[in-house]
Amino acid sequence: MAGTREPRAEAGGQSIVFRVNGRAVSVSSSPVQRLSRVLREELGLTGTKVGCDAGDCGACTVLLDGDPVCACLVAAGQAEGCEVTTVEGLADTNVGARLQQAFLTHGAAQCGACTPGMLVAATALLERNSAPHENEVMDAIGGVLCRCTGYRKIIAAILDAGVKDAGVTENDSAGGAAISPGAGAAVGKRLVRLDGKQKVDGSEIFGADETPASALAVRAIRSPCHRARFRLGDLSAFVRDHPGIEAVFTAKDVPGKNCYGVISKFADQPVFAEGEARHRGEAIAAVAGETAAIEALETADFPVSWEELPPLRDIDAALETGARLIHENRPGNILVRGRVVRGDVDKALDGADVVVEADYETGFVEHAYIEPEAGFARRIGDQIEIQACTQSPYMDRSDIAAILGIAAERVRIIPTAVGGGFGSKLDLSVQPFLAVAAWHLRKPVRMVYSRTESIVSTTKRHPARMRLRGGCSKEGKLVALDFAADFNTGAYSSWGPTVSARVPVHASGPYYVPHYRALTRAVHTNLVPAGAFRGFGVPQAAIAQEQLYDELADRIGMDRLEFRILNALDDHTPTVTGQVLGAGVGIRACLEALRPKWKAARREAAEFNSKAAGALRRGVGVAGMWYGCGNTSLPNPSTVRIGLKRSGRIALHQGAVDIGQGSNTIVTQICADALDAPIERFDLLSGDTSITPDCGKTSASRQTLVTGKAAQMAGEKLRSAILKLAGACDCASIHFGGGDDDSGVTVRDGGKSHVFALGDLPLDEHGYVITSEATFDPPTSPLDENGQGVPYAVFGFGAHMAEIEVDTELGTVRVLKVTAAHDVGRAINPTLIEGQIEGGVAQGLGMALMEEFFPGKGENLHDYLIPSAGDIPPVESILIEDPSPIGPFGAKGIGEQAVIPTAPAILNALHDAIGIRVRKIPATPDRVRAAILAAQKEKVNTRG
Repeated sequence: MAGTREPRAEAGGQSIVFRVNGRAVSVSSSPVQRLSRVLREELGLTGTKVGCDAGDCGACTVLLDGDPVCACLVAAGQAEGCEVTTVEGLADTNVGARLQQAFLTHGAAQCGACTPGMLVAATALLERNSAPHENEVMDAIGGVLCRCTGYRKIIAAILDAGVKDAGVTENDSAGGAAISPGAGAAVGKRLVRLDGKQKVDGSEIFGADETPASALAVRAIRSPCHRARFRLGDLSAFVRDHPGIEAVFTAKDVPGKNCYGVISKFADQPVFAEGEARHRGEAIAAVAGETAAIEALETADFPVSWEELPPLRDIDAALETGARLIHENRPGNILVRGRVVRGDVDKALDGADVVVEADYETGFVEHAYIEPEAGFARRIGDQIEIQACTQSPYMDRSDIAAILGIAAERVRIIPTAVGGGFGSKLDLSVQPFLAVAAWHLRKPVRMVYSRTESIVSTTKRHPARMRLRGGCSKEGKLVALDFAADFNTGAYSSWGPTVSARVPVHASGPYYVPHYRALTRAVHTNLVPAGAFRGFGVPQAAIAQEQLYDELADRIGMDRLEFRILNALDDHTPTVTGQVLGAGVGIRACLEALRPKWKAARREAAEFNSKAAGALRRGVGVAGMWYGCGNTSLPNPSTVRIGLKRSGRIALHQGAVDIGQGSNTIVTQICADALDAPIERFDLLSGDTSITPDCGKTSASRQTLVTGKAAQMAGEKLRSAILKLAGACDCASIHFGGGDDDSGVTVRDGGKSHVFALGDLPLDEHGYVITSEATFDPPTSPLDENGQGVPYAVFGFGAHMAEIEVDTELGTVRVLKVTAAHDVGRAINPTLIEGQIEGGVAQGLGMALMEEFFPGKGENLHDYLIPSAGDIPPVESILIEDPSPIGPFGAKGIGEQAVIPTAPAILNALHDAIGIRVRKIPATPDRVRAAILAAQKEKVNTRG
């Protein structure tokens, strides 16, 4: 650690007077300071979120004299004498209060990071137009980006709030949300999100929203090159010469291991690079100091010299014979291989009536969650406490303990609300820098990534290069599939091993393929690490396999949907790993649910095309999916603890981090019905490693299944304990409440009643009258050398149909509608499930048509495009309930399933519309137009 110095107070600014939410305020600030900064840091109005500081995301939208503006683009001086309205002030207005309630009812707030901006923008619209049309709503919120909801429920909520204002009643297509179902009746209800109120009123605490007083700021110094050798200069002199800077930390200041990773066997990522940076954005040092000094720091002033070295930027270069090794212990730059083999693929393909072969390629995709990574840390004696946005608190705890060289029990991780994660917030971000700084300085420290820093340094969806050969009989039965894929895993392992293991299991799709070979490799390059992103590589594989199946169907003249129905897995046919799933295989039901809509949409598209005289053509595409819930052939436990309080309330300790998908609500609904208690009796304690058991990471669509099942088991155990205390049979009923203080519990067994006065009962070691705890680990088995075994206990299934319109002159593709059928086992909360489906559709649409990240370019939300409200079509969700015998009340996961079939359905619709295949994804207008011109040229050459 370099030298330290005493902090220096910031110089004061001039007084600026304006009104905020109806009250006069005076702030001492520079007139050129961002209004967003003044609202958050000086006035404590953290409901206004900062997602980009560039006016690209709209999360910081406020009203300035009634007009919506991005507060990050407004100078504080411009607010002088004006009225500013933030999300915290909306409840005091008629329109704002209605909107907040509509957002709750419709499930329009998921992670909540964009919600304040959406509400403020919608308020401005409804104040001037109480009954807008859908297009007007989309225009009004077009400047506010959302990565979770898919916008459709937001649009429905705004329309509903406007319709009510106009004196008209209209039912949401999703149905009204239940506020308080009776005891034992929560599962299956459209319950309002239990953490929803704080998302719509601006009180939710995200990573950047809370910090201890006088906390120092931390900033990482990062490599500007994809590969570079570096040498540090005189760090002590740097600290002395920069007032307000307290210390600089480098690799030598890491007390324990300068290495971490989400999979301990493959851990390879340093907190700070030593001598050589392996990718652009890799940290080599961290500077801690007063906020003003850190914000004013010019990285060019930092004492480091760089020697740029030739990087390995693509898979081919990394795999070349004799290529430089990025990690000496990984020959050939191969991190890991995946393999699933069944039957004799070559012989089966030789005997197939029809064989199709094709190559496909996908690029990096940025997570683009609205909340950049942020948090704070403080050392308390010989312990460290970190509060930050994360999807995996217990994994964070283990890695931070190793980095600091202390026992895991001395690390406390407190997850904040997470403003979108989608997999990237499984990996550490700010946590190691905060831990090292707080440990040495013994002062609280905070760190907030800029949008550019977030994009430069955090994980992406793996680029994939895939080659497939598939064969079928003339009757349409799949005979064999040969699948090979290389994934660019970047400079460090992250979740590369998981992607390589999961993809071979899934690359067949949810169909019976008797002869199968799937071989994968995760390949290191000098690019940003690729990690988990909603599907762990399965969306990439589905893009290839589902297009190949369309080509097979076309070759034998069979309807594409019927081809899939014919080959769909059922309860008795083995998967490509030899697993016979038994009950709960709903893929055929999903496909069959699309049949009438498929026929109608095909007719309508054909009719449109027969009459079209211009450049527009329409097409319809379909794709199926399956997805194993939880870890692949690995232990995957969750533990839930619940306690009955003397007050008659029930404490639910569950560590599942809700990143917007709704686990806080879903898990509570499950536990409430298992206990047969009213849901309003529950007090939820979640995430904090000091007060909740380990519920595993929020990923792999596992929380509803795994944590939900543990919650069901814990609820049933508590119910049994209460009945045992009363000496009652299992058929007895329990009633919570009653008495003067509403704290009693009554057990009714036949004609007998037993009333407990809980205040008179002793407390156990957890501080409760009765405590129950349960752990659930889905039954799986290891895969053998050919990938045969039971990788997942439960699979989710689904099928999407996309209707699109293509402008053949411009190469643009407009998605008109997506119909999504999903087997969810049991719909614990249909509104939240629909929200997950719609959000998945939006991300799948982006992957298909517009999203591709090029490291070193477009490291912002202006150049990197994600879908906005106007890009997302209506989404019709069809919920199939084919119960899993393992899941809680039969439920399965849905979080990742919804993204998987969207892109291939759109790409199949593109071929249906104009007869081209875009094999390098995304199908941007230039690629579509190039494919059209190539097809026209080939047609001319054929005629010639």
